[in-house]
Amino acid sequence: MTSSLVRGRPRGVTSHISVRVAHAVLGSAAGLVWLVLPGMTTPTEVPVAPTSDVPVASAAAAGGAQHDPSTADLAVPLLAVGAAAVLGGYGWLRRTRRARTRTTPGGAPVPPPEPPVAELDAHVRAALVEADDCVRTSGEELEFAGEPLGPAAEPFAAALRAARTELAAAFRMRQRYDDGVPEEATARRHALAGMTGRCQEAGRRLDAAAAGFVRARALERDPGEAVKGAEARFRGLTARTAAAVAALADLARRYPPSATTPVTGFPEQAQDRLVFATARLNLARQAADLGDLPRAARQLRAAEGAVAQADVLVTAVERLGADLTAAAGLVPAALTGAEAELAALRTAADAPPGTGPAAGDPGARLRQADAVLAAVREDVTGGPYDPLDALRRIVRAVAVLGAGRAGVLSAAALLCARGVTRAAAAFVATHRGAVGAEARTRLAEAERLLVARPAEPLAAEALARRARELAARDVRQYGRPRATAAGEASWAEGAVLAGILLGGEPDGGPPAAFGGPRTRTRWARPVRRAE
Repeated sequence: MTSSLVRGRPRGVTSHISVRVAHAVLGSAAGLVWLVLPGMTTPTEVPVAPTSDVPVASAAAAGGAQHDPSTADLAVPLLAVGAAAVLGGYGWLRRTRRARTRTTPGGAPVPPPEPPVAELDAHVRAALVEADDCVRTSGEELEFAGEPLGPAAEPFAAALRAARTELAAAFRMRQRYDDGVPEEATARRHALAGMTGRCQEAGRRLDAAAAGFVRARALERDPGEAVKGAEARFRGLTARTAAAVAALADLARRYPPSATTPVTGFPEQAQDRLVFATARLNLARQAADLGDLPRAARQLRAAEGAVAQADVLVTAVERLGADLTAAAGLVPAALTGAEAELAALRTAADAPPGTGPAAGDPGARLRQADAVLAAVREDVTGGPYDPLDALRRIVRAVAVLGAGRAGVLSAAALLCARGVTRAAAAFVATHRGAVGAEARTRLAEAERLLVARPAEPLAAEALARRARELAARDVRQYGRPRATAAGEASWAEGAVLAGILLGGEPDGGPPAAFGGPRTRTRWARPVRRAE
């Protein structure tokens, strides 16, 4: 038989308490009887005169040496009463303790309350942002250190690849979570825990490799060669930035404003970062000359971060120019291909232009696609137009009909999607001090789709556009300077948005370095927030 303690609440709980109480009462009663009994049995007759020849004085002395019988009679009852009270109190305390630690009839311990889902969600968002910042910063510094280290950089590159894999899995889980998968509440809690675990593993991989990276690069022992390398890259980027300014001005003359909107302001932001890098490199040189090598390393890392961001901005302008040129050459072929696709569909549906069923049927959609292609042809022959936008309109008009999945139209769709995704990635990378988890998640999913499903780039383009919108919203709401969730002051963002270094340090904000959450801010000083 199954014990009542296993099945549920013991059936005899009440009876056990009653038995303990009865034992205590009986013990007390026995003690009282023992106390009263000696008084009830004391002799009341007149004592008989002693017949012994022993003198009275001797008898009195002998009697004084004996114990008082009433004291012996009281000791045992008092001990019994005390024992009964102790046993009763012990039983009561034990029962009370068991009742306090019981949540189920079987007596299981009380589980801690689960945190609210909103709290878990906020924690996951912060973890995603922190892990993404760690991966991005580690990649930037490894790019500077890779060439000087040579083959010795491979273990750190492997750690970075592993961290990126974990982070990509976390972003994928987050995208599915935002899409409502899974639906069950408990499974969604588990999904949040899984995202946190992936982010922690990404950070752990980088933290584990950080110490070896510090020893291999040895900035705090001899930053001289690293300063020279950063200065050489700075000089090359300065020339590229000037060329990007001229190139963007030329694009603005050749195309309408919509064509250059994705990179508007990028050359100016690159120049701001180069100004910042100039100051940091000068301070690094001065600190190295004075023998303050830790400070020289800190200033060098700040300069490298600014140079890396300027490189991203200039590269975005250069790629847009190349994409516009490629799109302009692809538009005529895309128009021809789209018209051929529509002709094949029209023949299959037996619906000639200008006739066919009511709106919503294939005939109506074909007429709408014909109208889009006619408008694009008019734009192409009418003067300056946006080639990327023209390709996008052609691809979407045909995609509605389920066509354009191969040939020139597929190449056109992929060109548009890659251009939008790269522009969004550049914006997030150079404004990440203000960009939250949602924009980063959409961007990560767009980049994943371009690799996993290159034949269907429209979904990737839509996600990239949404990522850019969310990132721009985050920057607008950024308000005044603040420190990021990881504790690192977003000094480059502050230099552009607020005109000051975030954190308010007189010699520059604390630079981030290769590593995870525990090691990437090893050069950070206490951050003073700007008021």
